[in-house]
Amino acid sequence: MAEIKEFDFSVVPYLLKFGHNNYWVDYDEETDTLYVSFRKPQCANDSIMKDDAIYHYDGEELVGVTVLNVKNYQSQ
Repeated sequence: MAEIKEFDFSVVPYLLKFGHNNYWVDYDEETDTLYVSFRKPQCANDSIMKDDAIYHYDGEELVGVTVLNVKNYQSQ
């Protein structure tokens, strides 16, 4: 049987804030980057960087977020 890893439910309110029904999440360990997409393909035509996050937009619609240096945000 596979080892059970506990889910950190503290992220749920943050995911719900985005107001999307679908999420695709990818993590690149080599670059320590987390990619969250709200639609596939993302088709962003604008991006805004704030702190360690890059917000991707298609017009006014948020279609994805890229989080840099993810391990800096791990719980202690």
